[in-house]
Amino acid sequence: MSSHSELLLPTETPTDRRSWADGFAAVVVANLSRRFPYATQHETQGSDDRALPIELHPAFATSYDWHSCVHMHWLAARLLSFGVDEAVGARLEALLAENLTAANLEVEAAYLVAHPHFERPYGWAWALRLAAEVATSPVSAVRALAPATAAFAGTVAELVAAWTVSVPEPVRHGVHSNSAFALALIVESARTLGLADLEAACAGAARRWFAGDRGWPADWERSGQDFLSPGLAEADLMRLVLPAEEYVSWCVGFLGATAPESPIFRPVTVLDARDGHQVHLYGLDLFRAGAATRIAGALPDDGDAGELARRLRASVPPLLGAGLAASVSDEYYSTHWLATFAWVAMESIEGSARAS
Repeated sequence: MSSHSELLLPTETPTDRRSWADGFAAVVVANLSRRFPYATQHETQGSDDRALPIELHPAFATSYDWHSCVHMHWLAARLLSFGVDEAVGARLEALLAENLTAANLEVEAAYLVAHPHFERPYGWAWALRLAAEVATSPVSAVRALAPATAAFAGTVAELVAAWTVSVPEPVRHGVHSNSAFALALIVESARTLGLADLEAACAGAARRWFAGDRGWPADWERSGQDFLSPGLAEADLMRLVLPAEEYVSWCVGFLGATAPESPIFRPVTVLDARDGHQVHLYGLDLFRAGAATRIAGALPDDGDAGELARRLRASVPPLLGAGLAASVSDEYYSTHWLATFAWVAMESIEGSARAS
């Protein structure tokens, strides 16, 4: 596999989106243009069930696995909205048009219905976020794909609604099946797409699962292959579903016992960047940088809430810096997904700075 490092890594490692947009766009093109290696999670039904990934998933058969392919398509659409190099942008548009056809997405929707636990809930959340991005894109070539992605999103929404009422307890660990992270993405996407019933179902699940939580054991974070902080994911979700005053009280009760030296605020150490599970920790840093920014922005500046907000904000620069370089490395186990998390973190940070 060819290296992208010399082309993409900015000399002084700035942390603004403009400095990274073209590099991330090149990463997305590289991901969406390759079919192997691909980690299929297909449940084989018999000796004749030996389809290639592209046959099972005509829209999402790149970027190493299904969910990463979905959020790389989201990043492609997001980068086109932001603005990238013209030639790379044209390639992104072509890839989106080639992959996100109505026929391809009908096959993907049918697969999800036939395998209702496949990619639950992480892949579902990114699928809805992709549909929301396409529906609201200022780029006409992207928005033209909205009818196909909306139909696909309708299937995903039905699966999500059934999930929220059929699962008694949330999943709290820091990898793909984390319930809070998925619900946060779905709530935001449902609002964008005007899916009020879906938003209400997710908000209700969030309250059932998390509203009574207090005293998150932050010193127990993190596990060796987390790419999400369970505590910050939960606080980020509740920011979306609780009224402002109620959220402040809840958040102080949930995260207020943390200290500046708590592991939840400290960057990770990755010893082997070729270990596909260990490099999750780069994504953990990026997720925490974005989530800490969003949570702090929902808190007042005084009292216990203000102290917590300052701890959260102080953690952001080292966390962001620790994860950025890995997102454009020549290691495919990192670059098939990390750019998405980096972009989301930088969006949150820049949005917070503008608000201030």
